[in-house]
Amino acid sequence: MSLAKWIQQAWHHQSAWLIVLRPLSYVYRAAFLYQKKQYQSGKKPIYQAPIPVMVIGNITIGGSGKTPLLIQLVKHLTAQNIRVGVISRGYGGQGPFPRLVVNGQTSALDVGDEPACIVAATGVPMAVGPNRQQDIELLLQSYSLDLIISDDGLQHWALARQIEWIVVDEKRGFGNQRLLPEGFLREPISRLQNSTVIHHYTKAMDKPTPYHMYLEVGQPYLLNPTDASPTFNPTQRFHGVVGIGYPERFFASLAEIGVIDVVQHTFPDHHAYTETDIRFTDALPLITTEKDAIKLQRLLTASDHQFVPIWVLPVEAVLSEPCYTLLHQQLNDCHLSGH
Repeated sequence: MSLAKWIQQAWHHQSAWLIVLRPLSYVYRAAFLYQKKQYQSGKKPIYQAPIPVMVIGNITIGGSGKTPLLIQLVKHLTAQNIRVGVISRGYGGQGPFPRLVVNGQTSALDVGDEPACIVAATGVPMAVGPNRQQDIELLLQSYSLDLIISDDGLQHWALARQIEWIVVDEKRGFGNQRLLPEGFLREPISRLQNSTVIHHYTKAMDKPTPYHMYLEVGQPYLLNPTDASPTFNPTQRFHGVVGIGYPERFFASLAEIGVIDVVQHTFPDHHAYTETDIRFTDALPLITTEKDAIKLQRLLTASDHQFVPIWVLPVEAVLSEPCYTLLHQQLNDCHLSGH
């Protein structure tokens, strides 16, 4: 078991031994607050983009549902004739940076799996790279835009933002409510007080807060269809292959559609798959996420061997109506509306 997976399991189970990491958490907190103060005091410059910026992020390590939310917002804003562009760190991508993400032309190996997935789902103009200012400037050189959405970047203090949404996974919660590495918090919970919080519930959970979302599980589709493609059978056995921040959500989503006989194969978030990762001694079909499928597709096109069926489980963020009402209020405050 990798160190990353081991400590993630400890966070999930709130293991008592994590207390030995508390001194490191104090160091992390001090460094974090010092860095933040450097920007707030003006000692380090903050970039103000020429158009409004919206940041969508979280205060935890691991998946919170941020990417499906972003995809849904891009679709909604585009339908409202608001010209939106997206920037991202491009975590896991090899670069060079900054660079544009072009659907069908840019590899997830170069720009990261999440940017490739976002552009594949929406066709949105997107730039990736660790310097957000350079990303925005590259986008604006290439496109006429009304709004920039930053995929993550909540703790990127060098970027000014007019709108800030923080996604909180209500099922996962905040664990032991400790900062890294004793817990999985990037920032204290008090950080939520000054931003819009979107509460991510499961579909079956009660949703007492007005600003909430859940993930609607769609019909699985084949990544590698053939003329003799099988139909999806949820009662059969699968190899579940997943490399996301919170893999438990994927297996819970499978259970929603009746897939419960799953041999679980979990990999680190943003894992760079090799062919051996998806080759097993039996002929059971595979099932995976759309984010993972972006990278597995490359293996299919590069391989001369025949793979077993690989099913992809799509999910779509469903937002409460108050989320959209609030969004348009915030956009109006930025003097931004559709064309």
